Amino acid sequence: MEEDEDGSSEEEMVDDYGAASSEEEELLPIEKAALKQKPDREGLSEDDSEEEDEEEEEEEAEEASKQKMGQKEEEGPDLQLNLDIDEKFKLPTSEEIEKEAAEPPDLQVIHQRIQGNMEVLQDFGVKREEGRSRQEYLAVLRRDMAAYYSYSDFLLTKLMDIFPLPELVNFLEANEVPRPVTIRTNTLKTRRRDLAQALINRGVNLDPLGKWSKTGLVIYDSTVPIGATPEYLAGHYMLQGASSLLPVMALAPQENERILDMCCAPGGKTSYIAQLMKNTGMILANDSSAERLRSVVGNLHRLGVTNAVVSNCDGRQFPKVLGGFDRVLLDAPCSGTGIISKDPAVKTNKDEMDILRCAHLQKELILSAIDSVNAASETGGYIVYCTCSIMVEENEWVVDYALKKRNVRLVPTGLDFGKEGFTRFKDRRFHPSLKSTRRFYPHTHNMDGFFIAKFKKFSNAIPQARKDEGPAVEAAAPPAVPNTVISGPPPKKKKREGSKAEEERKLPQPTLKKKRSCEGSKAEEEQKLPQPALKKKHLCEESKAEEEQKLPQPALKKKHSLQAQRRPIKAVRPFPRMMRPKVSTKKKKHRVKANGQ
Repeated sequence: MEEDEDGSSEEEMVDDYGAASSEEEELLPIEKAALKQKPDREGLSEDDSEEEDEEEEEEEAEEASKQKMGQKEEEGPDLQLNLDIDEKFKLPTSEEIEKEAAEPPDLQVIHQRIQGNMEVLQDFGVKREEGRSRQEYLAVLRRDMAAYYSYSDFLLTKLMDIFPLPELVNFLEANEVPRPVTIRTNTLKTRRRDLAQALINRGVNLDPLGKWSKTGLVIYDSTVPIGATPEYLAGHYMLQGASSLLPVMALAPQENERILDMCCAPGGKTSYIAQLMKNTGMILANDSSAERLRSVVGNLHRLGVTNAVVSNCDGRQFPKVLGGFDRVLLDAPCSGTGIISKDPAVKTNKDEMDILRCAHLQKELILSAIDSVNAASETGGYIVYCTCSIMVEENEWVVDYALKKRNVRLVPTGLDFGKEGFTRFKDRRFHPSLKSTRRFYPHTHNMDGFFIAKFKKFSNAIPQARKDEGPAVEAAAPPAVPNTVISGPPPKKKKREGSKAEEERKLPQPTLKKKRSCEGSKAEEEQKLPQPALKKKHLCEESKAEEEQKLPQPALKKKHSLQAQRRPIKAVRPFPRMMRPKVSTKKKKHRVKANGQ
């Protein structure tokens, strides 16, 4: 056995097919390479071996990346050039514009062009094309924005004048998203904490509106309709936009005051004023639309307001109806360019005439509001003017007009946030105190676009219009009394001249010829007069005219009025009785004979 074992150990192993085999021949090439490296690694530590493995892996990755880069450089030089060309923005040619106009707009292409155009305009000196002006880029940008956001060219031009280009895009994007739903707690019936807890128990997700409001809540989502909860029907809260809380906060009504809300529908601001006054004093809620007053009455009843009187009058005639208020809130009707997210139709249905028509009405209303306030009020004398528009023609322009026409000045609104109003816009310059007015935008404050100005009236007297100023809107001022003394006689004179001509027609021919011959002989006598006498006569007439010019105005008016009074006496009986025709007497005799008397 031992010999066999020794012999078998020395002899080579033979497989079933008679072929000799060894361990090395059975190994794969990779396994052989590993066996060769094994003795070299036995002398190294484990850490060193790991580092070597990492280095080898990095070298292999670098080689692979070099190979890929080489392939890209060899295969795709044209692709790299195309990328460089595409990065530089180019204006579309007239042919491309005509082609786009004929086909439905590709919004993705238009959006990319807007972004490229904006980049060029922000660094115009470096990125612009040779021979292209800034106006060409702006024209293309305006057309693309009008197509992408569905605005009229007129409104987009107005917005481009108000906002810088990056801010304009943010404003347009914000108008595509609805504003958050907000409610105002009615503190006449409940507290905000209790109301929030009751709504949370009903499945409403809400938060406080902000540090600036003690009554507002913002609602993110709800499992129940917000306008039909038991709390809403009980009058615990009012659905109201965040921006409409600000004018009442600026008005700052005090208890036991007399306050006018000139355009009150649908009653959100009126009820907020009542809760700040704790149902004391008196609020006159006025609106020119009888239909809209129904919602005002319903909301005031539901919210428990007991100190309000509802009236239906034209605000422009209000000082003649009732005046002497401590404070007035004027939420003027406007074009609605601040609430485009609520009413998208504003994008296309407003033009220049609509803006000017609104501005004219607002000027009349603001003068009426100022005249309704008592400047001698101990606690008040304030007017708050607000609109849900961002147009300068409806905001700063109207406020600047009121400063010129009435004895008022602008005071701070008391609101800590919001952008300052314009003191200059294009070629117009406004009063420097317009910095105290406030503007609110959807993209900066996440609320509807709004404008607020607060006036303080310091005199009840209405200043007289200057001679150099053109005709202005004087809505609240009493109409001027016409001067009957000067303007009265001319129409009478025309009537007298007409009656004189009719009498001349009725005269018989011999009498008319005699009269005309007398007038002609008078003219001939003047011609036959010697030159010195004629000159003397003309000099007397000229001196008489000069004396009339030197006379004071009251005396001159008196003289003209006396002359006007004398004229009718001459016109009534221009001819003596003997010159009247005798035809009428013959007719009378004939009638007498016919009657047989």
